[in-house]
Amino acid sequence: MAASLVNPEAIYVSASFDDNLKGFILAAVSGVFIGSSFIIKKLGLQRAGASGTRASSGGYGYLKEPLWWIGMVTMIVGELANFVAYVFAPAVLVTPLGALSIIVSAILAHFFLKEKLQKMGILGCVLCIVGSTLIVLHAPSELSLTSVEEIWELATQPAFLLYTASAIAVSLLLILYFEPRHGQTNIMVYVGICSIIGSLTVMSIKAVGIAIKLTLEGSSQVACFQTWVFVMVAITCVITQLNYLNKEPPGATFCVPKLTFLGFSKAR
Repeated sequence: MAASLVNPEAIYVSASFDDNLKGFILAAVSGVFIGSSFIIKKLGLQRAGASGTRASSGGYGYLKEPLWWIGMVTMIVGELANFVAYVFAPAVLVTPLGALSIIVSAILAHFFLKEKLQKMGILGCVLCIVGSTLIVLHAPSELSLTSVEEIWELATQPAFLLYTASAIAVSLLLILYFEPRHGQTNIMVYVGICSIIGSLTVMSIKAVGIAIKLTLEGSSQVACFQTWVFVMVAITCVITQLNYLNKEPPGATFCVPKLTFLGFSKAR
């Protein structure tokens, strides 16, 4: 009798709230780690550039710099937290919380890299946070998916395929034409590459996260070829983003997280 009085809808809402809360906390932790990693990696790049060819000029001496690797590990921890956050919460809730990395990197850049934050920069940070907060507060419930095939069906819709083709075409244009000519004089080239590729990263990471979640719940997605397609897309996109983030022009550390977050959110 008592069991019959339990409202299934209330149980679903409660479970949804718990999942969103987990996603929120993980995304916040991710923002702290990722924001810190920008500064640590930049310090490593500066050390490597002082004794060899700078990364912005095509050098890879930073791979021998321990401080850069500490920053990379910090970023990986942050990205893993972000990855798990996408498993629990909708992308529209997780992605805007990336604004936290802006504040963390801005504060740390001020103290460790001596990159002063101007009034307009402060205003921009505030607007990013306000906008992200509004999105988070009004985040919709996520569509319940039971297999990777369902994600694949959504990803192969004509509208999304058109967007994907456009994103790849624009990225290749930026990489092959604009980056060699204007990469060191216009920060928006690298920001554009990372932002556009990042929009595809979100889709693939979300798909992989759902595949792992379903597999752990007993519905294995390992045998689905779509799972491995999403894994390869995610790896390719992440490596591309990391490569071009390391090529930021000197003195741009303070700007890169904010511009990348803005472009990435819009592209997404």
